[in-house]
Amino acid sequence: MELCLEYGCASVNKFGEELCGDNVVSVVDGDYTTLVLADGLGSGVKANILSTLTSKILCTMAANGIDIDECVETIVQTLPICHVRGVAYSTFSLIHVNNEGKGFLYEFDNPQAICYHDGKCIDLEREKLTICDKPVYKSELNLKENDVVMVMSDGTIHAGIGQILNFGWERRQIMEHLDRNIKPNMSARAVACLLTSACNDLYLDKPGDDTTVAAVKLRRRVNVNIMVGPPVDKEKDNFYVERFMEGADKTIVCGGTSSQIVARYLNKPLRTSFDFPDKDVPPIGFIEGIDLATEGVLTLRRLLELSEKYISINDLTPKTFARQDGASLLANMLFEEATHVKFFVGQSVNVAHQGLPIDITMKMKLVEKLASNIREMGKNVILNYD
Repeated sequence: MELCLEYGCASVNKFGEELCGDNVVSVVDGDYTTLVLADGLGSGVKANILSTLTSKILCTMAANGIDIDECVETIVQTLPICHVRGVAYSTFSLIHVNNEGKGFLYEFDNPQAICYHDGKCIDLEREKLTICDKPVYKSELNLKENDVVMVMSDGTIHAGIGQILNFGWERRQIMEHLDRNIKPNMSARAVACLLTSACNDLYLDKPGDDTTVAAVKLRRRVNVNIMVGPPVDKEKDNFYVERFMEGADKTIVCGGTSSQIVARYLNKPLRTSFDFPDKDVPPIGFIEGIDLATEGVLTLRRLLELSEKYISINDLTPKTFARQDGASLLANMLFEEATHVKFFVGQSVNVAHQGLPIDITMKMKLVEKLASNIREMGKNVILNYD
């Protein structure tokens, strides 16, 4: 069983501010993932600059194996001093962990991280260090499958102050909320969005502080292969399908002609559903041995729209898709379940599209933009053309 890391974040700006004073940066280098969440002093432009400097410098240095003492010292010496308060201030949480779940977490003045383990939120053991006269807390990480580590800015624990709650959202209450609502199959991005959305609700959609949650999850690798369109050379149909089926944990076929080719290769009937869960998305099909069969271009267009919302750090709609239309089912498999996605894109001209504003170039651009968005979700994506 091969494990891998995924990460995701969600954020809301302080009400009335165009820029967020929090910033999240992540780097994947070989087996290691490094993620930094920084919270700049105050809000707006100045806080944004402070958090951006902090996160970029820390993440780059830590990803290159530089000692944390040097990283923090560099931050202290680099940040500009606030003339009003006389301090150069940006808090941070830094996660550096490999695909086996081993690594460390360093925290400076952010709310204490929360670890979701075996269906329950727990505290990580912390060691207090003093670096450049500043208290920094270190936690050793030894994650197991489906463990999630969440780091956050202080907008989370301030949520609801003076509105719904007198003293904000206590850490214990946050953990209880997560215990009730996290599902084991949720992605890191879905978990981050779940907590950020709850904070935004407590702020009554008018956050009194920038609020950001970033999560890292250790999970099983899931290879999803997706076939979009038939190959140019019909003689290669079987060869094309063999490659498509190879090494896949889950298989998806998009397009009527593609579905017919796969059904013929598997010697199984192709059945079409008569249900329309969404009137704008054509119904799905069924082929024994294939996890999902959908219509082509129209479904992919809707999928692209869903991907744009999914990757938006400020979009707080749930990241799990409950609807049963083809685009939502595709989104759940590609965005939530998959860790590695391989596209098999056939470049044959579809006779059914003649006379319609659909051509092969448009389909290629659609697939390439979709692949780009899935990469932005932190997934490994490969494009094959035939």
